[in-house]
Amino acid sequence: MSKEILFNAFEMTSAMHNSHGLWKHPESKRHTHYKDLDYWIKYAKLLEKGKFDAVFFADVLGVYDVYQKSKAPSIRDGLQVPLNDPALLISAMASVTENLSFAVTVSTTYEQPFGNARRFSTLDHLTKGRIAWNVVTSYLPNAARNFGLEDMIKHDERYNIADEYLEVSYKLWENSWEDGAVIEDIETNTLVDPEKVHEINHEGKYFKVEGPHLSEPSLQRTPVIYQAGTSEKGRDFAAKHAECIFVGGPTPQRIRFYADDIRERARKHGRNPETIKIFSFLNVVVGETTEEAERKFEEYAKVWSSDAAKAQYGASGYDIAEYEELDPDLPFEYSKSTEGGHYKAALLTKDAPKKLTVGEVLNRFETPGNYIVGNPEQVADGIQAQFEESGVDGFNLNHLVTPGDLEAFVELVVPVLQERGLYKKEYNKGTLREKLFPQNGRLLPSDHPAAKYRRVLAESK
Repeated sequence: MSKEILFNAFEMTSAMHNSHGLWKHPESKRHTHYKDLDYWIKYAKLLEKGKFDAVFFADVLGVYDVYQKSKAPSIRDGLQVPLNDPALLISAMASVTENLSFAVTVSTTYEQPFGNARRFSTLDHLTKGRIAWNVVTSYLPNAARNFGLEDMIKHDERYNIADEYLEVSYKLWENSWEDGAVIEDIETNTLVDPEKVHEINHEGKYFKVEGPHLSEPSLQRTPVIYQAGTSEKGRDFAAKHAECIFVGGPTPQRIRFYADDIRERARKHGRNPETIKIFSFLNVVVGETTEEAERKFEEYAKVWSSDAAKAQYGASGYDIAEYEELDPDLPFEYSKSTEGGHYKAALLTKDAPKKLTVGEVLNRFETPGNYIVGNPEQVADGIQAQFEESGVDGFNLNHLVTPGDLEAFVELVVPVLQERGLYKKEYNKGTLREKLFPQNGRLLPSDHPAAKYRRVLAESK
């Protein structure tokens, strides 16, 4: 098979990520070790051993407080809180790896583009071009209040802000510094040629930035752009800007629908769909035998927290607690619209393979969900089926017990996928963009909207 699977470890620099309640499992180490640099260094080495393409750091800027109209369920079970800044780990993790890349989530709604541009240029320099930016618009009401707003900015307006934010970023990364600006000319006492460093003088609806960019161009100039969004506005934004796009859906068929739609939208934006990689989420529990894997999953289910799962669903803007007193046989439907994450809301309604009842929806929060559970061959079969049926390029791999589940995946599943020709045995050379798109080089291709801001086209090979 010519197409190989791409893998990101789906992670968060928090006590718990999506493994609700699993801090109670005796083999869980993350809630006691997530503050330790040594833990993340060992983690990076493990992922590079398993030939993972990247570690993808999700992030939020507030506490989930929609469920039961309270922060308590989230805080009690450590739902993405306590939480540290993922960007501060990258240098250390990069220093012990050569090929593992790093995708860092930063919101365009609450941070200014000038400072963010310097952050990513710095990380791109320090990792030798192994950095990506996961662009998000933020969906938590508490995040809005943390940054001085009474209410969340409306969903579509957040994407309008993001679009201009990307424009400013492209000007800073692609337009402000010419190639060869750093000349180191002792005879003229000139380290940097002022004629090759330019203000951007951006004045738009949301941002006013003079420039110039403070950082000289890094290997990729613009980091690889990641994005996730399945709303109309989100898909169009992703098709315009993103190189790696995360698509959620309850079935491979629904994921394929979104993937095909985004690729078609990319064509309409003048982009080559071959310069886009589509990822979906993957849940796996593997053991050396089927019985061992099933026993593991049963142990996980015993400590699973349905309250934390319901609290996380509050990212949709809907409070599941409002349905807990209803007749379980009633059809599940929303009575109003929200400014939360549309993709979360869609999972239980328009993306569901059938109309769900209130009881069916509530039951979904009681267990870890749809996992591929089995021995290495069975898990590889399940991954291959999802890969082929959904049409994606790769997966964000969830894990319930860290680092045990990742260690088992690397030791047991990776060799099987490699034997089948589904997964690389060696990394491609170069920057993250060169690894993902070896035919395009280290810079964004000419059909990407950032390319129009280039003052001088650098060599891309």
